[in-house]
Amino acid sequence: MTDIVISFSYKLNVWDVGGQKSLRSYWKNYFECTDGVIWVVDSADKRRLEDCAEELHLLLQEEKCYKNTDYPEVQVNWFRDMYLTGNGNIPTKSAISNEIKKETEAYWFSVCQRDQYFDSNDIKKPKFYALSMFPYPSGSLHLGHVRVYTLSDVIARFHRMNGKNVFQPIGWDAFGLPAENAAIERAIPPLEWTSKNISHMKEQLKQLRCTFDWQTELTTCSPDYYKWTQYLFLKMYDAGLVYQKESLVNWDPIDCTVLAEEQVDTQGCSWRSGAKVEKRILKQWFIRTTKFSQSLYDGLNTRTLLDWDDIIVVQKNWIGKCDGYSFDFKIKKADRLSDTNCLNIWVHDPLSVLQAAFIAVRPNSFLDNMANHSKDQYGKIDLEVVNPFTNDCLPVYVSEEVPYPPERDVYVGVPSKSEFDSDFMKRMGIAPTPSKASYTREEICDLAQKWCIGGYPVSSKIQDWLISRQRYWGTPIPIIHCSNCGVQPVPYDELPVTLPPLQGDIELGKVLNDFLKLSNWKKTTCPKCKGEAFRDTDTMDTFVDSSWYYLRYTDVNNMNEPFNKNVAHKFLPVDLYVGGKEHAVLHLYYARFVSHFLYSIGLVEHQEPFQRLLCQGMVKGPTYKTKAGKYLKPCEILIEGKVTKSKETGEILQAVYEKMSKSKYNGVDPKDVIDEYGIDTTRLFLLFSASPKAHCEWNTELFSGVLKWQYRLWLTIQEFIAARENPTAFSNSDFNEEKENANLRQARNKSLSKATYNYLITQQLMSVIRALQELTSVLRGTSHQTKAYCEEFERALGTLIIVLTPLVPHFAATLWCGFSSAPRLSSTTNNEFGWEKNVFEQKWPRIDADCEVPLYCLINGKQKCIVPAKSGQLAAMIPEEALEIARRDPTIQRFYERSNISNLEFRNYDNLTADLNIIGKLKESEVKKSAKNEKI
Repeated sequence: MTDIVISFSYKLNVWDVGGQKSLRSYWKNYFECTDGVIWVVDSADKRRLEDCAEELHLLLQEEKCYKNTDYPEVQVNWFRDMYLTGNGNIPTKSAISNEIKKETEAYWFSVCQRDQYFDSNDIKKPKFYALSMFPYPSGSLHLGHVRVYTLSDVIARFHRMNGKNVFQPIGWDAFGLPAENAAIERAIPPLEWTSKNISHMKEQLKQLRCTFDWQTELTTCSPDYYKWTQYLFLKMYDAGLVYQKESLVNWDPIDCTVLAEEQVDTQGCSWRSGAKVEKRILKQWFIRTTKFSQSLYDGLNTRTLLDWDDIIVVQKNWIGKCDGYSFDFKIKKADRLSDTNCLNIWVHDPLSVLQAAFIAVRPNSFLDNMANHSKDQYGKIDLEVVNPFTNDCLPVYVSEEVPYPPERDVYVGVPSKSEFDSDFMKRMGIAPTPSKASYTREEICDLAQKWCIGGYPVSSKIQDWLISRQRYWGTPIPIIHCSNCGVQPVPYDELPVTLPPLQGDIELGKVLNDFLKLSNWKKTTCPKCKGEAFRDTDTMDTFVDSSWYYLRYTDVNNMNEPFNKNVAHKFLPVDLYVGGKEHAVLHLYYARFVSHFLYSIGLVEHQEPFQRLLCQGMVKGPTYKTKAGKYLKPCEILIEGKVTKSKETGEILQAVYEKMSKSKYNGVDPKDVIDEYGIDTTRLFLLFSASPKAHCEWNTELFSGVLKWQYRLWLTIQEFIAARENPTAFSNSDFNEEKENANLRQARNKSLSKATYNYLITQQLMSVIRALQELTSVLRGTSHQTKAYCEEFERALGTLIIVLTPLVPHFAATLWCGFSSAPRLSSTTNNEFGWEKNVFEQKWPRIDADCEVPLYCLINGKQKCIVPAKSGQLAAMIPEEALEIARRDPTIQRFYERSNISNLEFRNYDNLTADLNIIGKLKESEVKKSAKNEKI
């Protein structure tokens, strides 16, 4: 025998026989019938000596643990009653199993349901609105869903434990083309298909044990919801933002609907059906989003937008710099003005419209398709465009040679400002027409806005929002067409315009929108003249439904208005919005537009709806593809050591991580993972495997690290209980209580500071886990006497469990039961922890006031140094006091002496860290001195 290792009051005899890796199973079998516990290691490997106790218990996992199936009401005794009952001195099963974890998850879920720990009704507390993008009810959750809702739930739990009134709603983005196509394929109504999917996915979501506010659940296909979508449409109509015109659109001949430009790939095919997209001229409904282009662009510079990072760049590129103005000019054909046909033109300077002499359009553009001429013909076409400011009829030419503005297929020729335009006029024989009108820039824009034909600052890149869809399963457009009165909005008191129920069985493959066109539902009465009229049969783009759902959540049961302004104000803006980066352009743009519009009419108090963004990466799975391009199923591959082969051909394969897909056979059913590992372990793996914004590569082999950490935590609680119940079991002459307390206090502050900062500021949850693992290692490295007598061990362990709770709530709750059941020493922790409460009711721990934290010092926005400051000082610190501390550094002191300080920008991050930006310029005397030194 070479050593004795102490583990939770038990002596383990450690024998050195060498070469233990190959002999481990042999020795285990040899000694398993003996009374003593014998473990074989290499005595030269000190790390193996430290870990031998844990290894021992891992080997004993096959033994069954006694389980108390009658969950005791006294929760502090629950841990020991359920898991520490064994035979003899060592528990028969000290390692936590997956079965045990799943039982704890079920138990704590029932406790939380019963005691309603996560209600969001305490309006006296500061609010925190945690919103994850609501799912489309496709039928089943995938791991991407699990990841996004786990991220949101972790941050929500953190803020709830920090005394916030957390609002975390959930709902369903239920309209759309996929549901309609699935219904057609199965010959069932879309409502039936969607309802079944919602029911199934709701159960799956509840199994994730996220703290959603289910009482605020909404569904966009419910008339109770889309009534208010129609209401907002009419509000925009009243404001002159909604209009109908003929437009050249992308038509999917298979799905029989219009596609946005973003839904057509580089090959000119539909993103969904794969069909070759056709160009058609259709009368479509538009929302004039361009009116708010400048506001939306400028809003991205708001300092309250946190962690938008490259999303700001994406949004700005989408909107474009508003360096011009757009106007709608009516089209004249055969001496007749069209009521619905107009041409949107863009110019840098509004005055250019007064001097416009001709219009040029690209081949295959809207006007080119309207004209009666051969496809490849260039030159003048049989259409004219009427300038509303001069009443001149401008000739139109098809040309590729003119310098079109970026992303535009219309060019306004102004010969007085362009030599090219003057030459073009001469070549085409266009007679110059002197301007008959005289307006200032402001007058032109004011008139255009009055006539609802534009006149707002806008880039050449952005177009108005085309919302018409020729499908059944969407929000009906609340418009009535009357032969006498023209287009009439549905009166507000007649909302909602509901979809007609589909009668009988649906014919397989039938386009459901035809039902709207052919049924009696279309027939109605004109609200103005009471004569016969018909409803508009288009439905809205589903982005309209999702553009305001975050508002409806705040007042979901309001039957009189979409939301009460005062109620919404209590929750808005959204503090954290979690979702995929693929929605960074369209959804965010449309949601921001609606918010800016509602702000303009006084219905909301914030222009920007989302304060902080967390755009998570995808969950990717390994794919195996042959050289011939065939994707192989898991059952078709053979893994031999580190080599993966095709079972059929023997071809060596390389794993490539790609977005999970049924066609690539790399998808993983979350249910299978949760059934095997439990919810908390699955959460922990997803959080630890990659930072939130990075893609997560799914590899179950990496679960071992997560499982081992959970086991180490479990074992630490056992050892803590044993040490407190039998403190004199072992003695160590080298034990120094004061030194141990100091080291533990430092380790606690360091890990707590790092974890809290990453929860609160960066959302880098991987860093939170690393900080807690560091603290775990410190606690695991302490002696029996440290656990038995050191108050700071008790304090650090309690802190560790509380900070762990948002990540793995059920597991942490069980650890807390064990921790709080042990005999206590500290009067400090008696006040710091709520010993009679469970972990969900604990206050978030704080670092000690005398703990040193970093003060980051910047000069004119550039970091120069870091100086230490006391955490307790930061709470009441003013910029001038921060400057005094910063001047301890010679770089800052030198700049202070040589410069005129114009401003100090100080930010305190919850007393965990702070930064000071010193803004100033060198004094004139210093500038001259520097110039003189340069000459020398």
